[in-house]
Amino acid sequence: MKSTKAASRYAKALLEIAIDQKKIDSILGDMNFLAKVCDDSRDFELLLSSPIVKSDKKIEIFNAIFEQFEAESTNFIKLITTNRRENMLPAIAASFQELVNEHRGIVPVTIVTATNLDEATKDAILAKVKASVEGKLQVTEEIDESLIGGFLVKMGDIQLDATVSNQFNNLKQRLTR
Repeated sequence: MKSTKAASRYAKALLEIAIDQKKIDSILGDMNFLAKVCDDSRDFELLLSSPIVKSDKKIEIFNAIFEQFEAESTNFIKLITTNRRENMLPAIAASFQELVNEHRGIVPVTIVTATNLDEATKDAILAKVKASVEGKLQVTEEIDESLIGGFLVKMGDIQLDATVSNQFNNLKQRLTR
């Protein structure tokens, strides 16, 4: 929990720098690339968490890997590494992406269904979601074949469960009281 709070604070500081320098898009691209490298490379993940590799050596490696980054991003990563917090870089990158979406008024929404939705059904679901949310929706669709039917809508910490299995469970609870 502490690392998440700290990552959020670091990401907020980076966002302030990005806003001041008018480089939100380029720094967001840097953080997206950093997150992708962290996800794709187990060796990079091990490097981040290694207490054996010294900070100055890590900074050299980061400079080589991320040479195309904006100066603000490079300096930020250098500061984090100097303070021995480089293991938090993936969480900082993810938090930065969330903060940029929030700053731009974008609300990420995930719709999980058993099969692909037709456009009319998808539009009906999104119309209900839009009525309760301010901002532009960024919709992601996922297929989960384990669902019997219905759908699940996820928005941050909020989850709307309209699956058939959930409706069966609710009915079961009402009948067994």
